[in-house]
Amino acid sequence: MYLSRLHLRNWRNSAEQVLELPPEGAAIIGDNGQGKTNLLEAVYYLEIFRSFRGAPDEQLVRFGEDVFRVEGTLTAPEGGERTLAAAFERRRRKKKVTVNGAEPERLGDALGLVSAVIFSPSDVELVAGAPGERRRFLDIVLSLAEPGYLAALQRYRHALFQRNTLLRQGSPRALVQAFDDALVASGSRVVAARARWVAERAPSFAEHYARVAGGQPGSLAFAPSVDLPQPTPPVDEVARTFAAQLERVADRETARGMTLAGPHRDDLRFTTASAEGQPLDLRTYGSGGQQRTAAIALRMVEAETIRETRGRESVILLDDVFAELDPGRSRRIIEWIDAAEGGQVILTSPKPGDVQIHGGALPQWSMKDGVARPM
Repeated sequence: MYLSRLHLRNWRNSAEQVLELPPEGAAIIGDNGQGKTNLLEAVYYLEIFRSFRGAPDEQLVRFGEDVFRVEGTLTAPEGGERTLAAAFERRRRKKKVTVNGAEPERLGDALGLVSAVIFSPSDVELVAGAPGERRRFLDIVLSLAEPGYLAALQRYRHALFQRNTLLRQGSPRALVQAFDDALVASGSRVVAARARWVAERAPSFAEHYARVAGGQPGSLAFAPSVDLPQPTPPVDEVARTFAAQLERVADRETARGMTLAGPHRDDLRFTTASAEGQPLDLRTYGSGGQQRTAAIALRMVEAETIRETRGRESVILLDDVFAELDPGRSRRIIEWIDAAEGGQVILTSPKPGDVQIHGGALPQWSMKDGVARPM
């Protein structure tokens, strides 16, 4: 399916507009600050119902208004359609999501229907930033691709909140331990899913990194907080290890007032090889180009995951991603999109010369003051 229609009302700097998008996508051209990224943000909002920029819903409502609404129509090649909409009322802090006009039983049931993947300059934080950025990436990908992951993650966060509250209050150990079973049961599912995904996708990451970097090696590895007995252990083994680790750190948890083991402390590791052939941690020692390359390779793996899980091409969103890349890396990314991603591509750029996807054949639209128009 592709996004054939996008209707925005009071979204960011856009009052109201309806865009009819072609199956191949579009190149949105305009100066900085005109609303190009806001448009991609609206498309991706229909994927996860959160801003990919981390902005709260209140900040997405146009200045002076109380409600935003984003509606997208997804069209299948054979002609079937699905309408997906999301609205937020600032005054009551209320969000409403509908699929074909009906509210889903759970918000999770509406996640991932667009099959969108966004590439952004801020993705460098996936490599160079804090561990929370990488955990958020894992949580989004696995919530979209792994049945039951989101529910397990929500149960884990609830148990973790309750347990940390008791630890901060200096509650007796017996009260804290009352939440250990729930923490371990849900957390072990989260850890096992993360470990399995990284192990399965690490070879693909290495392939994409080498392609974009012109042959330089790159690797992806899981760095769990829980000491795993093997790279992809079953859930019951993770649970046993997790429970034992909680016992070992109990005294330190009491002293520090927080839970010290579990998926809320997991991380990812990105490495390449130094000139001497030694492993080089990209977060600490990587150059800006190497870090951006690793982030792009990670997004490529995400696109593959979504495509394989959903059984259809991803909608690729490119937010001025070539601005900070050398010509070689830019060319190899374009080659990957042309060869591997045959679906819709929506990209933004400050100048037409950067638009080379599909041989430069993408329809070009101008963006000014929050309004996009075909050129």
